[in-house]
Amino acid sequence: MKIGLVREWKQPADKRVALTPELCVEFKKRFPDTELVVEASPERTYLAKEYEAVGIPTVKDVNDCDILIGIKEVPIDKLIPNKTYLFFSHTIKAQPYNRDLLQAILEKNISLIDYEPLTWKKGNRILGFGKWAGVVGAYNAFLTWGKKTGKFDLPSAYETNDYEESMALLKELDLKKTRVVFTGNGRVAEGIREVLELMKIKEVSPQEFISQPPNGAYFTQLTSWDLYHRKDGGEWDAKHYYEHHDQYCSEFDNFLPYTDILINGMYWQEDMPVLFEKKDTKSDRFAIQVIADITCDVEGSVPITMEATDIFHPTFGWSKSQQKQVEAYGEDTIDVMAVTNLPTEMPKNASTEFGTLMLDHILPLLIDGDKDGILKRARLTDGGKLTDEFSYLQDFVEGK
Repeated sequence: MKIGLVREWKQPADKRVALTPELCVEFKKRFPDTELVVEASPERTYLAKEYEAVGIPTVKDVNDCDILIGIKEVPIDKLIPNKTYLFFSHTIKAQPYNRDLLQAILEKNISLIDYEPLTWKKGNRILGFGKWAGVVGAYNAFLTWGKKTGKFDLPSAYETNDYEESMALLKELDLKKTRVVFTGNGRVAEGIREVLELMKIKEVSPQEFISQPPNGAYFTQLTSWDLYHRKDGGEWDAKHYYEHHDQYCSEFDNFLPYTDILINGMYWQEDMPVLFEKKDTKSDRFAIQVIADITCDVEGSVPITMEATDIFHPTFGWSKSQQKQVEAYGEDTIDVMAVTNLPTEMPKNASTEFGTLMLDHILPLLIDGDKDGILKRARLTDGGKLTDEFSYLQDFVEGK
């Protein structure tokens, strides 16, 4: 068996990789009979010479590989027929912008294993970059706050490309009485919390945040239980909430007068209540000055997220008076950071964590056998057809 780590082609350039050079050394120890090569890339965070130094060849042609492993979607013209691929395809929710990609995968008889549905038996995801989206999103929140207030100037996370250095910079900040709210309770929230705790910002309960704020900077975390209540006045029930989003309304307006920075890491669907309405931003009660929208649903849970941004142009403004998108850092703007590929700002750290999970839990299944059906549950296509698990995408593929 021969495995190839493919080049990332999407732009802006994604510098992540599924296995770092150090992890490739461990791969060779664990799987000495499996060949591993790396497709040459001018933009990967690890250079060709770093792979070659540990005995992993970099090649221009991966046609002779059996399994091809990437991170983001592979462009249609780069897909090699009759291969097994692993990457985030962004098709399992019938995303219309990737219908052509899924059609091409089927036409080329590709067996696609998507990272997103790779789960343990209880449904917990095995792989993902959510934590690193949270880490970088939180860093960018304070970067934006520094620019907004003129109190400090942080370098972009991709300029340091180092978690420890970035966190050291944050620890030095004097935030005075800055008030921070973050939403969510998944891997993204885990990353946000890690940053806030490393900065030694005091945590308070949602109730204390509003009624009994402490001295100095402080933060609170809002989960679905904190953010929404039933319209009929019934008791909160998580199962009921996830099955009946339309029967709930947002309570986030209670936090609008008391928040300087909102870091949004919540899961959101179109039938869920938004955090606030655009018109709410006109009000003097709306105190939020910076929003780091890690969720990044355009006009979604944060209605003034008017577009997704990139790491080189991360922030735009929302004019409270004009009620429209404008340049960032104006006199009456709420400044919104809505970068879609946040983990690629710390590609070495993100790749190391992702690759470790890949090496420990996924590669053994590819090489030694999928006895628990983990790969089977995540295989979208096989033999030119959708698998049974993803047959619900047939109408999507056919454009119905």
